[in-house]
Amino acid sequence: MTQEEFAGRFGFSVNTLRHWERGSRQPEGATRAYLVVIQRAPKAVQKALLAS
Repeated sequence: MTQEEFAGRFGFSVNTLRHWERGSRQPEGATRAYLVVIQRAPKAVQKALLAS
């Protein structure tokens, strides 16, 4: 999945993803937890987002 697809699917900005991938910023707190959930159960997150 591209950065653009991931950002659109899960509600991040592409610039934020690029900063994380470059290591110039680190996700913190709730964002870090959200990324763990996405990693472990991406279909469940997508389903929840579609239902909201």
